[in-house]
Amino acid sequence: MNSDGTQDARGTHADSVPRPARPPEVPAMPPRPARAPGMPPPPDGSAFLTWLRAPRPEAAPGVWRFGHRPRPEQEPEQIPARQLLSGAVIAFLVGWLVWSLLWNGYLGGWWVLPLELFTPDSWRHSDDRVGNAFLWYGYYTLIALVIMIAVGRLGRWGEVWRRYGLPAWQRAAPVSERPPAPEEDPAQWNQLRAAGAGEAADRLATEAGAGLMRDVDHARIARAWQGVRSGRHSLATFTGAVLKDGAAACLHPSGERDLPGRLARHDLVTGQVRLGTTADDPRNPYAYRGTGLGLGPELLGTSLLAVGPAGSGKTGDVVWPLAESLCLHALAGRAAVVVVGAAGAGLGPADAYDVVVRIGKPESVYDLDLYGGTTDPDEAAAVLAEALVGDLADPHPGSDGRRSTTVLAQLLGPFQAVHGRFPSVPELRQLLDGTPGPLAALRKGLQDSGQESLLRELDARERQLGHPGDVGVVLADRVALLDRPAFAGFFDTSGQSRPFSLRALDHPVRVRIDLPARGHADASRILARLVLAQFTASVAIREDRSLFACLVLDDATGVVTPEAVRGVQRLRSGNAGAVLTLRTLDDVARPLRGPLLGAIGCRMALSGLTPWDGQDFAEVWGKEWIEARDVTDRQIIAETPAGKALHMVRRVITGHAPTARAVTVRQVERERWSASELAHAVPAGHAVLSLTNVKGEHAPPLLVDLRG
Repeated sequence: MNSDGTQDARGTHADSVPRPARPPEVPAMPPRPARAPGMPPPPDGSAFLTWLRAPRPEAAPGVWRFGHRPRPEQEPEQIPARQLLSGAVIAFLVGWLVWSLLWNGYLGGWWVLPLELFTPDSWRHSDDRVGNAFLWYGYYTLIALVIMIAVGRLGRWGEVWRRYGLPAWQRAAPVSERPPAPEEDPAQWNQLRAAGAGEAADRLATEAGAGLMRDVDHARIARAWQGVRSGRHSLATFTGAVLKDGAAACLHPSGERDLPGRLARHDLVTGQVRLGTTADDPRNPYAYRGTGLGLGPELLGTSLLAVGPAGSGKTGDVVWPLAESLCLHALAGRAAVVVVGAAGAGLGPADAYDVVVRIGKPESVYDLDLYGGTTDPDEAAAVLAEALVGDLADPHPGSDGRRSTTVLAQLLGPFQAVHGRFPSVPELRQLLDGTPGPLAALRKGLQDSGQESLLRELDARERQLGHPGDVGVVLADRVALLDRPAFAGFFDTSGQSRPFSLRALDHPVRVRIDLPARGHADASRILARLVLAQFTASVAIREDRSLFACLVLDDATGVVTPEAVRGVQRLRSGNAGAVLTLRTLDDVARPLRGPLLGAIGCRMALSGLTPWDGQDFAEVWGKEWIEARDVTDRQIIAETPAGKALHMVRRVITGHAPTARAVTVRQVERERWSASELAHAVPAGHAVLSLTNVKGEHAPPLLVDLRG
């Protein structure tokens, strides 16, 4: 077996996987997962084994699990160091004083009464000096221990020991972990041995110890083994591939085993990518403070929306690390990713992708299929209508652009019946404009083939031409934005180009689509809506939903439509998700902001947000009950001359009048993050992020340092 069902592909359509955009460059040495990106591990494989055996305990959503040490849910009471040490010293002095008074007899002889009550007189007055000394000094020791325990609890000696004693030194010292037992060692591939593939397990364990295995290799072979367990592949085929190729078995169709020049930190065992560190801030739950922030498919499956102004770090700190992680998952056979953004937006090198579609660039190897690879005219009309006029549709429920879909279907169906393909952009523009020549030729073709039902569709379209309110005029104007000289070689339907179709999401493909944002902003928005519409439509009809599919849209300005919101809501059930970024929520129609934030499971507000945007986030995050403490200082009035003199001395020393403090504790309901806090209290390079995974588990809004 050469792949997890992905090795038999070379084209660009729904039944195939594209080859890489450039010849793959396989590094001579595998990168070390647990170190800085791009650093090669020692040739003995010790770094890889250390990374593989590192603890990854179960944790709350968003916690970076690699090497994580769980913390308690509630913050323990933290006594200031000065108060703790002074209390311990005072307690020791009090204990010493009590012992001195007892030893010297200043407190009388009552403290020996327990000894007199529970021991016979012959023991206490015995002539045996050794036994008598043992009895009395044992009793003295017992009394000393009682005093020590009492003052130790009073002075919190246990807390002093934990904070400054040997436990603190042990926590600060590096812990050398012992290698796990063979039956618990993940490097031994015991699941293969249990299934009867002992030879394959030995080969993989040997290559891991020799430094020939990468983290992507481990994830890819584990994914292929899942295919064996699910019955998609046979055990004999899997074993033969591993024995033949070792760690290079089951390769991705591109032949690549890693990405060039990783920038983020990844853990492919848990599937997470680290985006930063949760700030040690009182507004964060104690269990999250100081932990790493890790996102994976289980969170991206509910989709992510990041909002922040230009320069806040959306692309560099959020979009590209997530895209890089998804590309690694694709190389491991776990995911399919489509990254969409403006040309030169910093979405990674071309070598990191199998397909790079540079719309408007003559040197682009691949084209974009305008109709999403479908052969159904009605489906093609629905997707194309959403792309062309989805942003013009009434955002209220019940109005979803059906008229535009009907107009396009009235033309696409007859054209396909006559020509065996859908129209190109210039041809579609002529048909929507009602140009007599193309319509007459289309009518003649239908008459010659005897397709009366499609003639009725064409008749209906010709009757609507020129009538007030005909949406064909709007559609023609929008198509004209794509019928420009810069796009002359694109969206070809004659078979002369290499169009990429999102039907290929059945395979672990890595795609980057560069939009012509400069000089063609309106066309870029149309194409972004087209890709989103095709993505949601393709995900819904996938046969193999074990492959996670994700669309990363670097700028979703003008893309959010009523149908897009409904499509994002459906992604979760298809094991898919979307990552959208916006400069401001003002780029979304007001009636759609609430539904958009409700449909997205992971919401991120970056620094520099406006108060108006902050208000929308504050509303969707809601309120919580907190404990409010009101402190009141009341001046003490002295009644006696001595008291007045004492108060005068205290005022001279401290500079303040003597006061009595009253503390009132009450439960109040407060916004988790107010609009003002989101606009003014989020430091640069930080973001406030709430998370929801596909199981429905939530993480409250967290202040995160994206540069940590």
